[in-house]
Amino acid sequence: MRKALLLITLLGCSTTLFAQRNILPRFLRRMIFEKDTSKRGSFFLLPVLSSAPETGLEVGASGLYSFYTDTLTKGTRVSNLFGYATITTKGQERLSLSTSYWTPQNQWHYIAAASYVNFPANFYGIGNNTLKSYKVDLGLQRFKLNLEADKRLGKYIYLGAVAGGFNYRFENKNPGGVFDTDTRVEYRNGGSTVFIGPSLIFDSRNNNTYTTKGIVVTSYFNAMQGLFGNNSYSGGFFNIEYAQFFSLNRKFVLGLNVQDQNLTGGSSPFYLLPALGSDEMMRGYYNGRYRDRNLVAGQAELRYRLSDRIGLVGFAGTGTVFNTSFNAKDLKPNYGGGLRYFFDVEKGLSIRVDYGFGEKRPGESRQSGLYLALGEAF
Repeated sequence: MRKALLLITLLGCSTTLFAQRNILPRFLRRMIFEKDTSKRGSFFLLPVLSSAPETGLEVGASGLYSFYTDTLTKGTRVSNLFGYATITTKGQERLSLSTSYWTPQNQWHYIAAASYVNFPANFYGIGNNTLKSYKVDLGLQRFKLNLEADKRLGKYIYLGAVAGGFNYRFENKNPGGVFDTDTRVEYRNGGSTVFIGPSLIFDSRNNNTYTTKGIVVTSYFNAMQGLFGNNSYSGGFFNIEYAQFFSLNRKFVLGLNVQDQNLTGGSSPFYLLPALGSDEMMRGYYNGRYRDRNLVAGQAELRYRLSDRIGLVGFAGTGTVFNTSFNAKDLKPNYGGGLRYFFDVEKGLSIRVDYGFGEKRPGESRQSGLYLALGEAF
């Protein structure tokens, strides 16, 4: 319901804007309609309006400022600053601020993100076969800080480091459910953790916002250490992701994407377990419906550029989570399609609307989800 209301609001506003574009202020006409080839900075504002029983009415906005650090020579990638803030009538809020900063000629790439969430979350248990009936409502408070710096070595290789920390707090709204009874759920109250580790990236993409050819392989390892008396976890999180893009002709692009995530260490804080489903991978699954110590997933996406402003996509993929042993029989399907509106044609920046479908478990309706976001899924 939340995202459906937002989609209706967005489409209604778009229809009105196209019909009455000449009466809009100059900065709005530039933000939505004009094609800019000057490489100057651009700003896009997207209102947020949604409703759900757990939150009441949620209002806010997200904004994206994109720019080049070098406008005189070709090759420097698009940098951005992204902010998001919402508040609900039931006293919940979500705040985030992040940046992806490319220095001239891409010699350095800096990433920073800080976020605070005070919002309801659903918990279904641990493993690849959880049921909808297991659902427990949790109150979640989370602060997270991520920092990364990568140095270009040669033409396509980046070597760097990641660091940061986070604090999770949970409140069980449904005592006696799977959150309390499943012995695999560790660190139910949350805790504080710091992390640091290396990153290694291979990146031959021709564009970092709307890629039509090239490969990017991103890998990092976070060595984690719990802090204070409420968290003794010591371990790590490994992630590797591969994506490759093929330009089939002037309008069609095929993208392939595979990801592997692994939690290491003697214990398994449930909130650190890799979770299947997001607006980027395995669209159609609620993030956290399935979670365990290991995750593997892949997808293919066919992109069709109908015009400079409008694009269509179709996607299909599969994935699973597991504790120790991977079994191909456990792979779950996902598929769907979406629409793109390119609000900055020169930089390849878009609003995307996707609808994804997942598996249908016995006695349950087919899992599905609507996604609204800025930029491509991968």
